[in-house]
Amino acid sequence: MKNRILNKIILLLFLSAYINMYAGEIKGHIETDANKTKYKAYCVVYIEKADGNFKPPAKNPEMNQKSLVFTPRVMPVLVGTTVNFLNNDDVLHNVFSPDACADKFNLGSWKKGEIRSHKFSQTGCRSVILCNVHPEMEAYVVVLQNPYFSSTDKDGNFSIKNVPAGKYTLKVWNEKLKGPAQEITVSGAKVDVVFKLAK
Repeated sequence: MKNRILNKIILLLFLSAYINMYAGEIKGHIETDANKTKYKAYCVVYIEKADGNFKPPAKNPEMNQKSLVFTPRVMPVLVGTTVNFLNNDDVLHNVFSPDACADKFNLGSWKKGEIRSHKFSQTGCRSVILCNVHPEMEAYVVVLQNPYFSSTDKDGNFSIKNVPAGKYTLKVWNEKLKGPAQEITVSGAKVDVVFKLAK
C-alpha cells in the first residue's frame, strides 16, 4: 500500500515537472482597420478552457474611479474573484451592473477614499460596469475559467506567460469588434498569434 502511494506521488511530481518544462508563452498583437485602431487597446485574449482547479487571487484586483473614468476600462478576472471598486474622486460615485450574470448588483454611492466590492461568480460573464451618478462612465469585467489571459496595451500587444503544454482554443473579446478563435499548441516555445478584428 505504501509503495503504491509512493509511486503515485512520484508520478504526480514527474508529470508536474514535465508540464512545467514545456510551459510556454503566447505572444502576439491585434490588427484592425485603419479607422478602428483605438480598439486595439482593452482587448482580452484568453484560453477558453484549461484543465485544473484555479483559485482566485488572494489579493482582490482593483478598479479605480478617477477623473470620472473607470481604470482599467476592461478587467479580465478568474471566476470567483472579488473586485474592489475605489472612489478616487472628490465627488460621489456609484457602481452597478444591469447584467444578470453579475447578479444585477448595485453597490450604492460612496465618497472619496472608500472601497466597495463585488464577487464575480459566473464563467463567461461580460459584465458592463456603470455609475448612475455619471452616465458617461463605463467599464467591463470579463469573467474567465482559468488564469491564462491578458489585456492588450494601447498598441494591441499581449503576452500570456507560463501556459502549460497542451492544445488550446485561444479567443479574443472586445467591446465593439470580433475576431475568430484560433487553435494553438503550446510545447515550450513561444507561440506567436495575430488576431484580426472587425465589426
